[in-house]
Amino acid sequence: MTLNKKRLFNELLTRFLLKYEDVDALIVSDHEGFIIAGQKRASVDMELVSVLTALINPVLERIRDEFAFKKFGSASFDTEENRLLFISIDENTTLSVVLDTMASVDNVSPYAYFLAEKTAQIINASEEDIIQVDIPNFGTEIDTISDTGRIKEQIYQMRLDSGGVYKFKFIIVGDKAVGKSSIVRRFVENKFSLDYRSTLGLNVLSHSMNFYGNEVSFLLWDLGGQDYFKRFRKTYYTGTQAAFIVFDVCERVTFINIKKWYEELKEFLGNKNIPIVIVGNKIDLSDLRSVQYKEGIALVDELSQQNSDSDFSYIETSALTGENIGDAFSLIAYHYITKSKEREEQKLKENLMIQINSILNKNKNLEITFITENPFWSPGLQILSEVNSLCDCDKLIDDKERRLYQYSNGLLVKNFLFDTFDVANSDGVFVIFDARNKKHIDPKWKEVVINIIRNLKENKVILIGIRVSDEIDWSDIMEQFNVNEYLEEKLVSLLFFKIGLEYRLEIYDELDVMFSTIINS
Repeated sequence: MTLNKKRLFNELLTRFLLKYEDVDALIVSDHEGFIIAGQKRASVDMELVSVLTALINPVLERIRDEFAFKKFGSASFDTEENRLLFISIDENTTLSVVLDTMASVDNVSPYAYFLAEKTAQIINASEEDIIQVDIPNFGTEIDTISDTGRIKEQIYQMRLDSGGVYKFKFIIVGDKAVGKSSIVRRFVENKFSLDYRSTLGLNVLSHSMNFYGNEVSFLLWDLGGQDYFKRFRKTYYTGTQAAFIVFDVCERVTFINIKKWYEELKEFLGNKNIPIVIVGNKIDLSDLRSVQYKEGIALVDELSQQNSDSDFSYIETSALTGENIGDAFSLIAYHYITKSKEREEQKLKENLMIQINSILNKNKNLEITFITENPFWSPGLQILSEVNSLCDCDKLIDDKERRLYQYSNGLLVKNFLFDTFDVANSDGVFVIFDARNKKHIDPKWKEVVINIIRNLKENKVILIGIRVSDEIDWSDIMEQFNVNEYLEEKLVSLLFFKIGLEYRLEIYDELDVMFSTIINS
């Protein structure tokens, strides 16, 4: 064993002990019982190692006999001091897990199989291989769907053209030998191995990629496809936010089993909707192909029709040549980010509706006015209509110059162009100016703001959204909009804000500010 492998084993086993308190010691031994690597807690008696070595020999023989038809197996039994779990890595190597007497073998087994897979990787690694020894979280803390703070932070970062950082848990499932691990290795290391070895339950790696100027970090969970591991996969699925379901285009049965894997996903995730990419692998073997591209597309269409809330896509890859591997991961990153935006937008809608109802419960009515230059582009009006969509709407006026929508809950929404507005009875006014590629604002814009201030009643709210280019100095724009002398004449709240490419989320925020100000005024 090289020094590098010793270092990897020491780091892996130490991290595992730090992570799981029920585990007292870990031993990797050969078929004769000699210890290849081991780690124990300080409180564990050193004599335990020699005792275990003696105990392992007959157990190894039983494992080899009992699981002769497999390359792996497991066994467990209790002593007066400990519970012992053995997992055979291959015909010659066994991982022994020494547990506290009160520990549950069933609860520890999913983690032990992860450790067994990492052990196999270290044993079989060549000098140039890269082995990741980070220990993942198996619990719900990975599930950012319940971590609203993290999701919100990710979504807010998405407003930038570049510079965002996103991280999510992503699983890869499918029948054994379809190339799941090869796809992962090609993506992470840009390598391909001709020596096939089944994943022992679970392999977890992390890898980052640049996605349109943003850093996307994948926590990749490669799940063993054997039926034997199904009882552990529910633990591994926890917190999943996106998935590949992989099949072999040369083996039709693996394509047929896509639906089985999707049903397992739904079962173990509690019918939670996540982005899913169906991956047809091994397209380099074109002469052996038994599943055509159009069949993959047809399956995705079928699944999409049955599950309209989920995002499905189809792509074909070759882990051998690397064809479309990067594109497959870019596709799942796109779906994850888009899904996260939709989820966050729904939360923002619900929050705005709570604020609207709070105002209406107090005042019985609420009048909001939007003023835009383009009669066909009024995102604030569109968003507010979507937020209040559950209430009946009577379109009092609906033309290019003016739009008046009266809702059954008491909300009155107006939309005017710059030259035609009436804000006398408005509680809040929302104006959008487009100053992209402009060093100087249109003089008419300042007059619009002044007229709003003069015609609006006291203690009301004005929001001014300005679309600007990156090269434009925001402070210069603000100086050109200086209307302080008019504000001194009347007590109204006036707020300016930038509008970027992700304008919908920004407008949600500003509507939130508007309603909060109305509530508190």
